[in-house]
Amino acid sequence: MQKQRINSSIMTITTAAISVALITVCAWISIPAFGPFVPFTLQTLAVFVIGALFDLKTGVISLCVYILLGTFGVPVFSGFKSGIGAVTGPTGGYILGFLFAVITICLFKKIKSDSIVCLAIGMIAGLIVCYTFGTIWFYLVFMHNGETKSILSILGMCVVPFIIPDLVKMAAAVVLANRVSVPLKKMGFV
Repeated sequence: MQKQRINSSIMTITTAAISVALITVCAWISIPAFGPFVPFTLQTLAVFVIGALFDLKTGVISLCVYILLGTFGVPVFSGFKSGIGAVTGPTGGYILGFLFAVITICLFKKIKSDSIVCLAIGMIAGLIVCYTFGTIWFYLVFMHNGETKSILSILGMCVVPFIIPDLVKMAAAVVLANRVSVPLKKMGFV
């Protein structure tokens, strides 16, 4: 029993480390911002894959480690950014929103774990949660700085340009998760 618990812990730590590496590399693959603030990255692809492949505990640990590493100075965010300023700045809400997106995806996956429909609905819901959290944060940062921007202008900068690319990343994540889940199960990661 003790050995089984240790093996389970080792698998969780290993899986979380691989997930953090995946989201970090996806954050570094970046196209300059559509507007002055939000870059186009593959982070949401990594979030979708993590949510699709792993359980809630592993997903939450992975995203918490990622956010903490970036907060404490490891350049894991897009543009090789890090530090408290990256998390509390205008786009920090999207970084924190990734955590809630993974939670949402994993919760939907619990409904029926082998259903691609539940997974896709979970990813859409997770993306909406991330967009909502990030957009509200973005708005509040601007309001705090004394700048006035309407919610519609913020949606035009931070959400609208990303909807189609994020839907494409979602489809790619479903295909990737479907392809790698069998080998990962055989190795004991899933």
